[in-house]
Amino acid sequence: MALITKKIKGTEDVLPKESYRWQFIENIMREEARCYGFKEIRTPVFEHTELFARGVGQTTDVVQKEMYTFDTKGGESVTLRPEGTAGAARAVLEHALDNEGLPIKASYFVSCYRYEKPQAGRLREFHQFGIEEYGTQSPVADAELICVAQSIFDRLGIGQLRLELNSIGCPECRAKYNEALREYFGQFKDRLCQTCLSRLERNPMRLLDCKSPEDKEIAKDAPKITDYLCEECEQHFTEVKSYLDAAGVEYTVNPTIVRGLDYYTKTVFEFVTDCIGAQGTVCGGGRYDGLIEELGGKHMPSLGFAMGLERLLMVMDSQGIVIPDNNQTSLYIATMGDAAKVKAFELLRSVRECGLAAETDVVGRGLRAQMKYADKIGAKYSLVLGDNELEQNCASVKNMETGEQTSLALDKSFAEKFSVLCLTDNNSFLN
Repeated sequence: MALITKKIKGTEDVLPKESYRWQFIENIMREEARCYGFKEIRTPVFEHTELFARGVGQTTDVVQKEMYTFDTKGGESVTLRPEGTAGAARAVLEHALDNEGLPIKASYFVSCYRYEKPQAGRLREFHQFGIEEYGTQSPVADAELICVAQSIFDRLGIGQLRLELNSIGCPECRAKYNEALREYFGQFKDRLCQTCLSRLERNPMRLLDCKSPEDKEIAKDAPKITDYLCEECEQHFTEVKSYLDAAGVEYTVNPTIVRGLDYYTKTVFEFVTDCIGAQGTVCGGGRYDGLIEELGGKHMPSLGFAMGLERLLMVMDSQGIVIPDNNQTSLYIATMGDAAKVKAFELLRSVRECGLAAETDVVGRGLRAQMKYADKIGAKYSLVLGDNELEQNCASVKNMETGEQTSLALDKSFAEKFSVLCLTDNNSFLN
């Protein structure tokens, strides 16, 4: 019988045998966010379309080409979130979180949706970890933000990453820079792609981010934003770099980084790798001091970053980083007879209450098939329970790797003694 349907193009399933990998990196991200004072925020998967049009920017590819937008039965235009920042900023405003004191420090895990051509490292549904900080214009916050990302990469053992840093200035110095870009790119109108021609007047900085080979070649000799920074923006950028130097974080200044969304100001950065092909940016972010005002709030300087989980896993795979599976079954109890099944159920409950994973047969397998299944799921220990074991009130727990057996009483002390056995074996392995 043929399947009714399959997964939609550009989406992927995370299967039970793979989910521990996601949980591992998510737990490290949560721990690092906590260490830096960030608390989790959760926002809806869809928002009013105008939130992204205003927040992300009308001239971006995301808004113009990639959003999943539809009308509700009530006639409202809503959009599946293409990124996490706009929704978080909306929540900050709607719930007046600034009344609880500044800065507001939030972290999140979100699924995002963009209608793009699916390829390695770029899906139509993808997942991000992000952090946001609202209510500070201090360059210390910029450097600290970058340090959070660096700490996560260090904890995961990821190498071969480059931190590329830039400042795209404030609206004042950027206006002068935009005029210089219009003058420069205006010389090449007959060679620019149609997308860049449409951006030339509205948002010329976006030309620096064009993927067209010919346009990228033209952009190489374009004016650099670092030559147009006002005194305040230049001082801010200098201080950000000084704090990174103090923290021992290596970076390269790349004047061509503009990021893909319109809300960025001043500091922008990317962590880039060459080990996964064209989609080499695994983390990107920066400062967006005008976003809250754009969404209808008072001036509240803000900053943040997002890193893609799919790309992060690709990098770890390419670098041979093994993610430990902490979901290993500690004990599998194989049973023979109804009385043994009841006793196994009792023992399993006590073992699980000790925080250990334990299983038994629930599909009616014979003894040999049960033991094959215990081996298949990678159970660390097994125990065969039948009439003899019940009569003696004792059974042998077998180490599935070494074959060593330990006799344990089937009484109230079983779970505690089994936990000690597991701990002892783990310590022996570590030593």
